[in-house]
Amino acid sequence: MDLNPATVEEAQQHQPLLKRKPIKRSVIQKALKKMFTGSGHLSNLLPTGTVLTFQFLSPLFTNRGHCTPLNRDWATGLVAVAGVLCFVLCFTDSFRDEKGKVRYGLATKKGLWVFDSKAAAKLSPEVASTYRLRFIDFVHAFMSILVFSAIVLFDQNVMSCFYPTPSEERKELFKSLPIWIGISCTVLFVIVPTKRHGIGFPLSST
Repeated sequence: MDLNPATVEEAQQHQPLLKRKPIKRSVIQKALKKMFTGSGHLSNLLPTGTVLTFQFLSPLFTNRGHCTPLNRDWATGLVAVAGVLCFVLCFTDSFRDEKGKVRYGLATKKGLWVFDSKAAAKLSPEVASTYRLRFIDFVHAFMSILVFSAIVLFDQNVMSCFYPTPSEERKELFKSLPIWIGISCTVLFVIVPTKRHGIGFPLSST
């Protein structure tokens, strides 16, 4: 007996949908997923503007690795200033006001001190307190200094300036130390992640 196509289609629509079975993951799979997620947020450890400025000025300040005593002083100052900025900017945060404009502030014990006074007037004390200074900020700042140190060790101009003829032991140390710093900071960032968006850190559109 032939069935009406419309009747067949209607019967299929009333059939219960197949339920998707939940995927069971092992403990190792869950740990790896968490590790990869934390690695994706590793860029939050450093203010991109500070790092890009350091990489841009490094060849100029070090004379492309052929340093004079004056160049060495300039390179020292560049590394010191960039390192301090990486540390301090970890205590900054950003948010979007009612008009959707990004506003920046500095985390304090009482809350967020907004640089823009007009935005500060619109930020209620309850909302500002959610941005208050926490212990995780100091951990994040310490990791930021470590990652920046790894970037300095990878910079051939800076290393040639301070160590023009390094020994074989130092060469191996300079090659392996940044890798261990990256691994350690990735693990720490997975264990103690931060949700703070400072100056130079990515901020979502929402």
